[in-house]
Amino acid sequence: MEKMWSTWRSQYIESFKSDKVKPTGCIFCTAIEEDINDESSLLIEKNENHLIIMNLYPYNNGHLMVVPNRHTSDFNSLTLDELTAIMKSLQRCSEALKAISSPEGFNIGANIGKVSGAGIADHIHFHIVPRWNGDTNFMPVIGQVKVLSQDLLKTKKLLIEALKNLK
Repeated sequence: MEKMWSTWRSQYIESFKSDKVKPTGCIFCTAIEEDINDESSLLIEKNENHLIIMNLYPYNNGHLMVVPNRHTSDFNSLTLDELTAIMKSLQRCSEALKAISSPEGFNIGANIGKVSGAGIADHIHFHIVPRWNGDTNFMPVIGQVKVLSQDLLKTKKLLIEALKNLK
């Protein structure tokens, strides 16, 4: 039997264990201070309203998040300026993802509150997940493994360039 390894998945599963020390502070608020050029950072772009960051535990290649800079979990507290900027960035992200990987569709949305599936419920964020026909196969169902064919940091570099070309 062939084996496929998805070692990053174990990091995600381990992060839910109650006896593990959780990092202090908000990872999104910390990301605002990161340098995009830092090789270990998944930050792609930031401006006065929000940032664009790769998902460390992606559902698919190119899974991005658009995150308001202001720390809030309340969707209704977002200003019209924040909402407009975030939606425009989601459009730009979809264009950049089309340019680098030609997805056939997207899932775009936010999980608001822990009960809705938000892994980070204290700081609202919007996901954009590129989708391809047939990208959901037996691996997640049988093997509880998602196979991603591209390294996160390689995808990051491609997206930074694609977003620069859209300005």
